[in-house]
Amino acid sequence: MDVKKIRKFFTRLAAWVGINICSGIVRLAPAKYLYFFARQIAGLAFIFARKQKAIALDGLSIAFGKEKSPRELEAIAKDCFVYMAKSAVELMFFFDKPKALKERVHMQGRQNLDAALARKHGVILVSAHFGNFPLLLGSLAVEGYQAAGIMKPMHDARMERIFFKKREKFGVKTIYSQPRNICVNSTINALRNNEVVFIPIDQNFGTAGVFVDFFGAKAATATGPVIFAQRTQAALIPCFILRQPNDHHQIVFEPELKLETGTDPAEVIRENIQRLTNIIETYIRRYPAEWGWIHRRWKSKPPAKDPKQPT
Repeated sequence: MDVKKIRKFFTRLAAWVGINICSGIVRLAPAKYLYFFARQIAGLAFIFARKQKAIALDGLSIAFGKEKSPRELEAIAKDCFVYMAKSAVELMFFFDKPKALKERVHMQGRQNLDAALARKHGVILVSAHFGNFPLLLGSLAVEGYQAAGIMKPMHDARMERIFFKKREKFGVKTIYSQPRNICVNSTINALRNNEVVFIPIDQNFGTAGVFVDFFGAKAATATGPVIFAQRTQAALIPCFILRQPNDHHQIVFEPELKLETGTDPAEVIRENIQRLTNIIETYIRRYPAEWGWIHRRWKSKPPAKDPKQPT
């Protein structure tokens, strides 16, 4: 008997049951109570989700340990749990009322997106697991843009089917990150069809990406946005969604980032990914609780010595 597999099965089953119960509560409860409900969920999670809390505090220590006190770091972590819970109940609520997004989500810098789309090469929205980013995609679809997001499928197939159907109801196309060849071909086809493709590059990418500076530490980062832009001439636009004090949201489209060029292809990719990562770090510094700290961003370590270098 594999105890680990049994524990994983019951954990996923509990999550599936929980998401269905929460979804039912959100559909039935008056909208004015949604955020109260979210705060209760966040409070319980901050107490009982010890592993995720520890990961968040560890990441915050790497990023801000020299600048903020332990009490400040814990306050950010707690706010992060609250924001994630708010995002979850918002998604459950708006999945069934997509048109209501127009009243709750506003766009800044939309002209940057429209100008890039006018060139007919597609747009890559480079972002992070920041704010209620699924709501960002839903808002684009509601506003009439052809929107797709590159996403890693959830480990629990039942949970993934729930969210896939919800994204489909919004009108958002899902491009799964695996298998790799299908992901690459689907993304290139979407860009050549002048669609908007959302690509977050803020999570650990193992040995397949490049190591760039992120809060002063090396972080393994995906290179997809730059490679896709090189192959399709798609525009690179950093984009973020910010929660407002009244729990409305503002989507910010930064000016297009023009690719740096050079004679060394690998260095060109690394340099441009560093520039994009710098922008992501700037937003996280401004709004630290908006980022998903419950991920081991610095898990992979750069090799002690570059294997390409001669011995």
